[in-house]
Amino acid sequence: MTTTDTATQLRRIARLWPDLQTALGTPTTTTWPPASLRTYLNALDHHDRTETAGLRALERSPDQLGNRPVPVNLRIMDTMRTVEAALHETATQIAATNQYSVKTSHLHRWQYTGRPRGAAETALWLSARADGVFWPGRALSEPQKRHLSRVATEALRRVEQALDLATDTRELSPQHACPCGGRIIITGGAGDTPTARCRHCGAWWTEKGVVAA
Repeated sequence: MTTTDTATQLRRIARLWPDLQTALGTPTTTTWPPASLRTYLNALDHHDRTETAGLRALERSPDQLGNRPVPVNLRIMDTMRTVEAALHETATQIAATNQYSVKTSHLHRWQYTGRPRGAAETALWLSARADGVFWPGRALSEPQKRHLSRVATEALRRVEQALDLATDTRELSPQHACPCGGRIIITGGAGDTPTARCRHCGAWWTEKGVVAA
């Protein structure tokens, strides 16, 4: 990944941060699969009750698919704390290594005002470092660029996942196998129509039922 890609990811985190703050006070119920995917699983069950009897038996299992009430504010809070800590620690490490010791009030000096920067502001500060914007310090080394790239990628992944903006793909356990015995891959999120397919026979379902088998 290039430094430009890294800078873009960090700017996106800053843009999405207000959405996280809004979601922080919006409780909801987290489900997996999403409701529409559970709809398609029900459609599959009605499509062939005999072949899917094994799936229906899972309703008695503690590992069954279904609702898991989790207040979104706690999930969002955990994401915000994790991402903010990672960004702040990375910025602090860069400043400790690269920032000139001469005291100045330059806009891009890390914590030049004496107050901690928030997550969005920290993301933008790191974005400027990735883009090579002038500041009272040395440019990032290659190892620092690679580290910042990893931090930005993971942080953005967590933010988008918390806001349900990322596509999530998951392989169901053998207990939720296709009637042919193959493992089922389900994909949803990011506004896409949830789908599922069997890795063995290639059967493909949407919430409307079987598309191909």
